[in-house]
Amino acid sequence: MKLIRVVLPAVLTLALTYALNRSWNLGDPIPPLGKFLDPFHGFWHNAESAQAGDAELSIPGLKDKVTVVYDSVRIPHVFASNDDDLYFAQGYITAVDRLWQMEFQTHAAAGRISEIIGSATLDYDRRQRRLGMIYGAENGLASMEKNPVSKAMVDAYTAGINAYIQTLSYEDLPLEYKLLDYAPEPWSNIKSALLLKYMAQTLNMSDKDLEMTNALKLFGKETIELLYPDQEQVGDPIVDRPGEWKFKTTIPDSIPLAVPTELIARKPFEKPSPDVGSNNWAVSGSKTASGSPILCSDPHLTLNLPSIWYTIHLSAPGCNTMGVSLPGSPGVIIGFNDSIAWAMTNAQRDLVDWYQIQFKDNTKSEYMSDGAWKPSRKLIETIKVKGSATVLDTVTYTHHGPVLYDETFHGESERAHYAFRWVAHDPSEEVMTFYKMNRAKSHGDYMEALNYYSSPAQNFVFASVSGDVAMRIQGKYPVRRKNEGRFVLDGTKTSTEWKAFIPNEHNVMDKNPKRGFVSSANQYPVDFTYPYYVTGSSFEAYRNRRINQVLTAASNVTVADMIRLQQDNFHSRAAESLPTFLTHLDTTSFTEQERNAYRILRGWDYFSNIESVGPSYCEAWWRALLPMIWDELDSAHVALQDPTSFTTIQLIKTQPTLSFFDLVATPEKETATDLLRMSFTKGVGVIEEWKAKNGKEPQWADYKDGYIAHLTRQDALSRHVRHGGGSAIVNAFTRTHGPSWRMVVSLDKTGVNAVGVYPGGQSGNPGSPYYANFIDPWATAKYFNMHFVTSPDQLASYKFSSTQLSPSK
Repeated sequence: MKLIRVVLPAVLTLALTYALNRSWNLGDPIPPLGKFLDPFHGFWHNAESAQAGDAELSIPGLKDKVTVVYDSVRIPHVFASNDDDLYFAQGYITAVDRLWQMEFQTHAAAGRISEIIGSATLDYDRRQRRLGMIYGAENGLASMEKNPVSKAMVDAYTAGINAYIQTLSYEDLPLEYKLLDYAPEPWSNIKSALLLKYMAQTLNMSDKDLEMTNALKLFGKETIELLYPDQEQVGDPIVDRPGEWKFKTTIPDSIPLAVPTELIARKPFEKPSPDVGSNNWAVSGSKTASGSPILCSDPHLTLNLPSIWYTIHLSAPGCNTMGVSLPGSPGVIIGFNDSIAWAMTNAQRDLVDWYQIQFKDNTKSEYMSDGAWKPSRKLIETIKVKGSATVLDTVTYTHHGPVLYDETFHGESERAHYAFRWVAHDPSEEVMTFYKMNRAKSHGDYMEALNYYSSPAQNFVFASVSGDVAMRIQGKYPVRRKNEGRFVLDGTKTSTEWKAFIPNEHNVMDKNPKRGFVSSANQYPVDFTYPYYVTGSSFEAYRNRRINQVLTAASNVTVADMIRLQQDNFHSRAAESLPTFLTHLDTTSFTEQERNAYRILRGWDYFSNIESVGPSYCEAWWRALLPMIWDELDSAHVALQDPTSFTTIQLIKTQPTLSFFDLVATPEKETATDLLRMSFTKGVGVIEEWKAKNGKEPQWADYKDGYIAHLTRQDALSRHVRHGGGSAIVNAFTRTHGPSWRMVVSLDKTGVNAVGVYPGGQSGNPGSPYYANFIDPWATAKYFNMHFVTSPDQLASYKFSSTQLSPSK
């Protein structure tokens, strides 16, 4: 008995020590609670004060002193005496604020999340590996490191990140490392390349080849041209210069439409949200009150915490630039200097093709190409899984690219194999674009910088102190034959492959148009006389026209006017469709709730403001209507894509008896009128359920319930936000997507002036008061001044703190 009293406490102590010092996974991962709750070294240590003092740090790797002044909203202004120290310091201070985010995103790009999370993300990691993300990053890095300028830039940035990592002990680790129980590994240049490919995946991996191939086989050419036209008759392309494209082109002959002999049952991988888009524009001095151009940037992405962007000012001999960077990549991505400003929106172009591959046998060691068997390449991917055995996954590569799906990965129902050709797999030098853009002084410099840019394809807007405004739709675009890229191609014939790329000088561009502005909002890029074939997964049809309508009518434009336009909540899609929809309703049969909804919709001014209830009723109706119209596509049990909102509305207006309006599940033959009435009743029912659950009227901000999620998807680290706007609206804030950075720059001859804001904060630490402090200003249109100066002394009245970085002796 005495022995038990001695041994039992010892055993319990050992068991408790073991339990508290290891992580557990009981559905959700639990960190080692002993370390995590340690009041001196655990998560308590991540709490930050709103105040900060000045610091002096001695850092190995620097050549000279670097001064970093943090202004009143904690934007770092970096002053260095040479480029190497400038990018070293950028890497160092970005890591101080965003290290976990930088590493987590590059792990996600590379298909390495299972190392951190466990088997729950194994399928995601296998997909990333099979998409060739590392393959593309390696090609991009090889190109990047061939250029001594970009190599030095990335080397210095990497060295700065690693200098910070080397200072960390457990207590200093960002909260997420403690929460997920792992530690940062050394940074390498490949991670910066991976980050750029990750952005390409977000912006330029959307296609509809598999779905269009099925649609062609099921419905025929005439129907797919009706449902999925290459160019919707919307008008207002980004560049509208009919008959002015004077260059000569060589377009290959047309090729037969390639349709597999069987339907493709497999659902395509998850694609970027259609709400991922952007607005940008530049107004000439002829339309502004100051007589100087004003440039506006408004990229729309999935909104996360930490924010995708990090605001920074970089100053060294030959370079003085400010704007936002991508944590993990050097330089300023969207911003301005003392001579120019630039920004981007997504070009929406189709830069993905799928090729049906004929393998010789089940080993997939050889595949047919022009009548001969060609050897494939097998890549064995090693995927580490936290808490489980390492997984080996063999990916087969053809000269087109990787075969994404096979018998071992989401290909159980398919006998055919499809190789994935993506332009972002090719070597590219995007880092050089931003190196040169940060230093550009003129339109000519801007054009030279863009010659290095390949992917993701973007609409680059430009304005200069000298008075120019311009737009160039830059990317690496294959020269396509009519309909090429819309359907699966025959991988056994090299005649179906990309033979050439559109020369940079033939890309769509414009400079100083007569209307006095340039703009883009993800719409169709160019007028019908442009000689090259253009296709994409979808193009915007509403935001662009609203922006152009406002800018065309505007005069004496000010920065405040442009802020108001970025915040514009006019719902063009509703304004063009709702009056027609309401005429189809039978008001004599309304319930009391339906009568109230009808009254609200008739009285709505089409602005999706925070407190409006009209947009809530409209959205509920729209969401109920679409599945009824396109039920044929869902019931086909193969990969198909819904037509766009614009096409859907046009069909309701012009062909109300179209066969697609007939519900598959009923014996009656329905028309558009029937579906509008049925969906109205269903939508009103959804609203009534919401009101009963929430006990209040469905104001738009509450009904939408805007949500900015932490990258771990932990609700405690995320934020809800009340804000207006929505899909197809200039203020394109849906529930989880929207304006990720808003910037307005006035290119005054007496000095460039800029304001900006994003929904997040400079710090990536949830324990910091600067983690989400920009969200409320972002939601209420309170932009911060971007203090663009030439020396640290000029920031004295705006200073929050300063850090002196010195070479270690």
